[in-house]
Amino acid sequence: MSAAVRTPPVSVPIDAAMRGRLVRRYKRFLADVERPDGEVVTVHCPNPGSMRDLQEPGSAVRCTTSDNPQRKLAHTLEMIRVGRVWVGLHTLRANQLAARALRSGAVPGLAGYTGVRSEVAAGCGSRLDFALTGHPDDPRTAWVEVKSVTLAERDARGGAALGLFPDAVTARGRRHMQTLARLRRKGARAVVLFVVQRADCGEVRPADDIDPAYGQALRRAVGAGVEVLALRARVTARRIAMERTLPVVL
Repeated sequence: MSAAVRTPPVSVPIDAAMRGRLVRRYKRFLADVERPDGEVVTVHCPNPGSMRDLQEPGSAVRCTTSDNPQRKLAHTLEMIRVGRVWVGLHTLRANQLAARALRSGAVPGLAGYTGVRSEVAAGCGSRLDFALTGHPDDPRTAWVEVKSVTLAERDARGGAALGLFPDAVTARGRRHMQTLARLRRKGARAVVLFVVQRADCGEVRPADDIDPAYGQALRRAVGAGVEVLALRARVTARRIAMERTLPVVL
């Protein structure tokens, strides 16, 4: 377990101007939000997970708005207020932040690559989020799979919260760990990068009580040489900004 360190300022802009209160989240991709004027609107929920502990009715939320006439729903649920922090719900934001950080060389341990490709076929029918190439001192491709962390539990000792992944059983996540381990055995670098979309966490752990098979797959992958990194981001109505690395406890 490595200590947390501050990272260079990298952020992704967000325009989550629509304020409201969560009425309910349902059918995975839908949510009803009550606006300040009392109007209830249905918005797109871009998080396919369980959103465990992140759908309390009455919680403050923020949404982005699209003017695309082809969209069925104009608004997208971006974040929910939990205690003193906003928690980012849009899983795509984690990948967007990771892409910007990787291309600017801001991720500790993954700097120096001149080529950053996204959504790359990794063989055996698998695709991974990024393939990094062109490092001056390391000819190996570095494969990176990003996981968005939104679930957390309070530390019983009163310290920072513990970020947990996944928030639901994920067969796809297990397959990603197997793919990374296979690539590592073939000589490539392989990295799972947890992006924690909430600023109250002090470390990341596998959610063994939710999906013990994922925790086992992650530990087996690490045993095979897969690297594990975690970045914590602060979410606001204007941006998601990378703040620091976090230790990953296995």
